Amino acid sequence: MRRWTNWFRTAGLLGLLTALVLLVGQWVGGGTGLVYAAVVAVALNAAIYYFSDTIALRSMRARPLSRAEAPRLHGLVAHLADQAGQPMPRLYISPIRQPNAFATGRNPRHAAVCVTEGLLDILDLRELRAVLGHELAHVYNRDILTSTVAAALAGILTMLADLAWFMPLGGADEEDGGGLLGRLFTLLFAPLAAVLIQLAISRSREYAADADGAALTGDPRALAGALRKIHAATQRMPLPADGQRASIAHLMIANPLRDGGLASLFATHPPMAQRIARLERMAQHGAGTDWVYR
Repeated sequence: MRRWTNWFRTAGLLGLLTALVLLVGQWVGGGTGLVYAAVVAVALNAAIYYFSDTIALRSMRARPLSRAEAPRLHGLVAHLADQAGQPMPRLYISPIRQPNAFATGRNPRHAAVCVTEGLLDILDLRELRAVLGHELAHVYNRDILTSTVAAALAGILTMLADLAWFMPLGGADEEDGGGLLGRLFTLLFAPLAAVLIQLAISRSREYAADADGAALTGDPRALAGALRKIHAATQRMPLPADGQRASIAHLMIANPLRDGGLASLFATHPPMAQRIARLERMAQHGAGTDWVYR
């Protein structure tokens, strides 16, 4: 049921953001701008659909992780994928010392799961399995492609809004554009609306991935424990908020950037304390913790 709900939300989100791209294009450049915006929207959707995983993995300098190099990690993922009746994803490792993980790809057959070296250093086997279950839940719920496309389209809105600074606000070209009100909307509200839409969906889907991942592993307490460790470490060693890292921050199991200030209003993850509390309530209501790695 959740998968179908996500499909409908995906269609609605992409439709709304594409419409905003077209509106911004028309306001900035009139009929010509609308045509360019349509071409950009179609091209971007196609590019992101096929190459979103490559973009995300390169942003974290990730490399493929072979079975010979990490047999236990491959065994954990293979067991969970088999248990879910899904294909085995590709595994990657990032040299980042901050403990974190993310999944990417357009569908379960083209999915990739990436862990950082820091994550492997601080989690025990049970906690690592719980984190992998969370990331696989994102894949199976079709969350990853949606978040990546939403982020890219929001970036297009911001780019088009920046172009409005260089467009005339009056004169002969005024009838082809959106006028002063349209420019102000473009500069202030369109990018903000796109970001808020993306973040609202991202926050709700973290809760869903926590619940579904814990159900897949049968061990919500292990995921709660892993999140405590990851959150403490990300607070001690936040990643710099450069363009590449910020663009994929919402894919991570925990916010990799520094909290606080105005950035907190646009956090891509729900409060960690609330996520942990939900998992602990799930454990109290009967989810098992009797898994043993073989």
